[in-house]
Parts: sequence; C-alpha cells; structure tokens
Amino acid sequence: MRSLKAARQTCEEFLPGLLGELDGIPLSDLEQPGSPAIESFRQHGGTGLVIPTAYEGSGADPLQAVAVTRALGAAAPSLAVATTMHHFSVATLFSLADSLKSSGVEWGLLEGIVDQKLLVASGFAEGRPGNGILSPTVEARAGEKGYYINGSKKPCSLSRSMDLLTASTALPNPDGSRDMAVLLVSPQTEGLSIHPFWTSWALAGAESDEVRLTEVYVEEAQVMRTEPGEKGELDELQTVGLLWFELLITASYLGVASALAERVLAAARGTDTERAQLLTRLETATLLTEGTARMIASGAVGDEALGKALMARYGVQDALREAVGCAVELLGGMAFIGTGDIAYLAAAVHGLSFHPPSRSSATEPLLEHAAGEPLRLT
Repeated sequence: MRSLKAARQTCEEFLPGLLGELDGIPLSDLEQPGSPAIESFRQHGGTGLVIPTAYEGSGADPLQAVAVTRALGAAAPSLAVATTMHHFSVATLFSLADSLKSSGVEWGLLEGIVDQKLLVASGFAEGRPGNGILSPTVEARAGEKGYYINGSKKPCSLSRSMDLLTASTALPNPDGSRDMAVLLVSPQTEGLSIHPFWTSWALAGAESDEVRLTEVYVEEAQVMRTEPGEKGELDELQTVGLLWFELLITASYLGVASALAERVLAAARGTDTERAQLLTRLETATLLTEGTARMIASGAVGDEALGKALMARYGVQDALREAVGCAVELLGGMAFIGTGDIAYLAAAVHGLSFHPPSRSSATEPLLEHAAGEPLRLT
C-alpha cells in the first residue's frame, strides 16, 4: 500500500530501527500490560518527535508526525495511542515555549524531555473545552508559595512509564474566582500513586490506569495559567492542545485500520472492485487526516481550524468503520479463525469513537460554529 509504505519510510527517518524491532515481537505481546513497545519508543528517540529543533527535538511537522503515528499504529496500536498523549502534551508546551520561559514555569523540566528522553502523560480532561480539554481533573487548594492538589485522572495512558504528568486544575483566588491552569508534576512527588483501572484486553499495552493525587504539593513555578476567551471560545493553549490531540489520535487508528487493509491487499482477497473500494475508503481517511495536518502546519490553530479538525476526525471514524468491516469480510472466516490479530485489530479501531469529544456532545456546538458562533464544546 503506497501511503502506508511512505508512512513507514518517514517513521524510519525519524525513529530508525524502531519498526524493525517492533516487527520482531508478536502483536499479542506488544498489546498486553508490560509491553516492551513504550520503552523501545523511548530508546529510539521518540519522545522528541514533535519538539522543535530549536529545543533539540526532532522537529517533525504535523504531516510527518501523522506519518510516524500511522506507521506505529499499524505495528503496535497501544503504542500509537499512548504516545499520542505524550506528543499532544509536548506540542502544546513547546508551541508556547517563549512565553513559558518568561512566565517562571520550571523550564528545566521541559528541557529534560529531550535531553533525558522523558515521557509525558496527560492529565487533561481531553474532552470538554471551556469546561474543555483543560477542564479540571483535580482540585487545588492554596498553600504557601504553591498549591495542594487532590483528585485523579482515569484512564491515564503512560501511567506506569511517565516521567512527567501534565494535569489540569482550577486555582482558587482570594476573591473566590478560579483560574484555569496546567500543572507539571513529577511522578516521584509524594502523594502521587498509580492504581489499576483498564480491564479490557483491547489497547491494554497503553498503560491506561488511574493516576491519583493526594495532597500533592506543586510550586508556583510548576503552574501555567490559562483563560477562555470572552465569548467562551478556547484560548491558545487549549486550542493547540486539542488540535494536536485530534490529529494524532486519528492517525493512530488510521494506522490500525491500515494494518488490516494491507493484509487484504497482500493476499489479493476478494475481487479487484472490492479491493479498490476498500482502498478508496482507507485513502479517504488518509486524505482527511493529512488535510488536517497541512492546515495546522500552515499556522491555522484557531477556533475555525479546530472546527474543521473535528469534522475531519468524525469523517475518518465513518470511513474507518466501513473499511474495517470490508477488510474483515474479505479476509474471510478462516483467516479470522487462524489468528487473533485480525479480531484484535478490528476491535481496536473502534476506540477512536470513544475519545473525546464524542460525536453526540459535539453535534450542537459544531452546528452553531458552522452558523458563525465560537466553538463552545460544553
């Protein structure tokens, strides 16, 4: 498949040797708790993929990041999904690098992401901007020169491999108002603990357990404040984060579906017309995803861009659902019976519909946005 081959070539350019290493491990081993995939990703330099070269990262642009993520999704679905949480967190942080440096945020923590190959887990709500992607998942109580944090994020991918947690909260002010903020927390901080949560066998390798914070103290230097716009629209931090999230989570599942379609094409299953129809559905999803990447790369990271990205993501969901159903049918019952990989990949693709914001929750906001209103995903 031409587009998947190109994605693998891009992945090899940025993370040389990773796909070869993953290819030598059975899919069932890659997709279970304790999978070696995440550590392999770290050792091959994956943590710096989308960090600009100015900050010693690999500097992958959105289109290249999509290619790498798609290739990883085809090889190890859990790895693609888990590392999406890392990429969208660091893409958000480093897109605002200059302002963060001048704001007093602990810059040494961010420099370590590249220097020490640190993995960043996301404690963002990921779903309801405004009350949104940065909706508080934990509560903050003012302390001397900082805050005490209580609450939990579940599921939280990379929970057992993370070196840094980004979490959203609402900081109390003396007048009773609250400021939205993002916290940077080390997993070694007293009061942070990991608890089992994910019980499904699908995507079990993503380490999506519960991260619990009990009286965790953070200093002011570990806090980034953010505010929604006057009309309830997202601010820059929220918008950038959600755009990257939607882009890369979509690319992850595009990769999973690509692995199934590739099996059909390699085995020449079905008629020419049926294979062409399968390929058309898959490439439709590819073009939608790559179109979003090009839009972000052009600098369109505002409210209108986010609306387009969400529409593209839901369009990909529909195309992948059709492609996967077609692929499984063409592969046939004996192929389905002969290996658990086909059933696993087919099941895993449905995970895209579960990531926030759900289609139902976004329906009214998208219709209002199409009519000219700000995008308010409440």
